[in-house]
Amino acid sequence: MTDSLDRFAQQYLKFEDERTRPVRDLLAAVPQAPLSSVIDLGCGPGNSTEVLGALAPNAAIRGLDASADMIEAARKRLPAVRFDVMDITQWDEPGTYDLILSNAVMQWLPSHDTLFPKLIGKLNSGGHFAVQMPDNVDEPSHRLMREVAANGPWADRLKNTGRTAHFDPRHYYMLLSPLCSRVDVWRTTYYHPMRGGADAVVEWFKGSALRPFLAALNDSERDAFLARYRDAVAAGYPALDDGGILLPFPRLFIVATRK
Repeated sequence: MTDSLDRFAQQYLKFEDERTRPVRDLLAAVPQAPLSSVIDLGCGPGNSTEVLGALAPNAAIRGLDASADMIEAARKRLPAVRFDVMDITQWDEPGTYDLILSNAVMQWLPSHDTLFPKLIGKLNSGGHFAVQMPDNVDEPSHRLMREVAANGPWADRLKNTGRTAHFDPRHYYMLLSPLCSRVDVWRTTYYHPMRGGADAVVEWFKGSALRPFLAALNDSERDAFLARYRDAVAAGYPALDDGGILLPFPRLFIVATRK
């Protein structure tokens, strides 16, 4: 299990097509305009940056991520793009951008009320801030994580692990509207066929939402936690005729254009 935690990018990319579809949908909603400077905040292994590059083939492109493993994978994938290891909350380099992309990253970061306006301030006038965040805290996948965490020998260590609040579209609209000429907010639920059933759901979330839980445990505890979670998922989702699971996955999208 330790190896799988270290190989963050490899685990994440097991479901690359499903994870990349939302960024395609997000960038398709960005108003068409020439883009000369763009950046991917929380670029992961470069799959989102690749979509960004297709949207802005003539732009100067950068990618930032806090994970060295992710950045290593991104550099291999897109050797012509500059990628750097950096904590987005500490990013304060000079310069402005025509488009700032953040795909499935901001849900990990605190203080959106200060962070989002700060990022709007990094845009050129008429530039766009495009954000997508998983919003599935009330789905069985995430509720069951918290239940397994609260009902095992690891309960004290895992107390308060995992986000428990929805993202409020109205809040983000009101936060960004004073700074922007246009704020487009929407929520989409994807339904992903998990043909491997509960095992596939576990593999999916080992690359994302399960990581904070597993990081606090030793190897034997991780195995026990995952076994309990797998059984809970199998009981919590109705099986399809082929034995698979249809996994609902709600996501919140924002495209905001600076005044």
